[in-house]
This record gives sequence, C-alpha cells and structure tokens, in this order.
Amino acid sequence: MNYNWNWRIFWEASPDGVGTYMDTLLSGLVWTLATALIAWVMALILGAVIGTIRTMPNKIAVRLANGYVELFRNIPLLVQMFLWYFVMPELVPASVGNWLKSLPNAPFVTAVLCLGFFTSSRVAVQVSAGINSLPRGQKLAGTALGLTLPQTYRYVLLPMAFRIIVPPMTSEFLNIIKNSAVALTIGLMELTARARSMQEFSFQVFEAFTAATIIYILVNVVVVFLMRWIEKRVAVPGFISSATGGGGH
Repeated sequence: MNYNWNWRIFWEASPDGVGTYMDTLLSGLVWTLATALIAWVMALILGAVIGTIRTMPNKIAVRLANGYVELFRNIPLLVQMFLWYFVMPELVPASVGNWLKSLPNAPFVTAVLCLGFFTSSRVAVQVSAGINSLPRGQKLAGTALGLTLPQTYRYVLLPMAFRIIVPPMTSEFLNIIKNSAVALTIGLMELTARARSMQEFSFQVFEAFTAATIIYILVNVVVVFLMRWIEKRVAVPGFISSATGGGGH
C-alpha cells in the first residue's frame, strides 16, 4: 500500500477547534514548555536543598536526603506519573482528593509535580557531586573567616558548585523537556499528544511526528546554546574551561 504524503496538512483546519494542524502542534509546544519550565524551577529548588543536605555532617539528615534521592530516582517515571495521578488523590483526605480530581488542569498540575520531584532527585546528585568536587580548603577557609556553616554553603560552596555543574544541568534540562511527553498518558495535551491527535484525525502519521521531532530538536538546540552562553558567563578559571565545558553537553 502506497502512503499518501501531504505536507500541506499543517495548514488545513483541525477538528479539535484549535485552528490549523500547525496551531494544534504549537498549542502542544506551549504546554510542553510550561510543564518543563515550572517543573524545572521546582526541581532546582528541591534538588539544591537535598543535594546540599547530602554533603552536611549530620548523618541522620544525610540518610534522609539519600533516601529521598533513591526513592524518586529508582522508580520509573511512567509509574510515578500514574501514582501521582491515580493513587495520590485516594491517599489524601477525601475532601482534598475530590478537589484534586476536580481541578480543570489536573493533568498539568500532576505532570509538574511528578517531573519536579523526579528531576529534583537527579539535580540533588549533581549538586552534591559539585560540592564534593571542590577543594576541602574552601570550606575550611569559610569557617576560618568566621562564617557559619549555612553561610559557608551560601557564599562559598554553592556559588562555585553551581558553576561546575552547568554542563550536567544542561542534560537534565533537556531531559525534563523530553520527559514531559510521558504526561500524555494522563491526558495532558502536550506536543507528543497533539502530534498523536493530528495523526488520528488526518491519518498523516509521518507528517505529524516529523513535525513534532523537528520542534523538539529546535527547542533542544536553543537550550544547548543558551546553557553554553551561561556556562561561559559564569566560568571560573581553573574550574571550568570553554574547551572542556562544551564537550560536557
């Protein structure tokens, strides 16, 4: 059977009421970026806190932080997405569960929470690795200057650690954009879900997913160049060099 190619399909009206099929894909891109960006902010905040705790002298706090990392890092993302969407509302009080189920954007909220917690465990590992890679003398110097332990982390260790881990953070940012596609399983109409709906309406499967692939590539290229620019701006001689930093992506 010969496939009927139709690259003009993108400018035809879509039955979903969004506009053309191109408008459908762009609407999915907006949901993808919104989900990824909000989840990334959440992951950075939680990851920085948990990663910092993993390097502190309090053994109980370290064990709790390590348990957090192992919990969210070792459960497959798809399973976590289902747990957050189908199981979590049943575990909380009935009034809270009913409120969660009735949210107009429940799939979006669920996807943000799931991706945020999942990615925060990976960010935490990168943050703790960045802190541990610093010379031990930096922490001792902060203490010698009269800084408290929290001040030493805030003004000495964390600023340096974040400069070191920009390349792996780029990979995590790219991952969270791609991982957002898993949210289609709970009904979020992000880019991949929109491509699937386009394919189901028009039967132009190759055109739909070719366009989605190109959009993902363009977004990722923009992210890589942005992060490389940030890396060069915050580079510290002796810790990050442009020659090695670019290869980290």
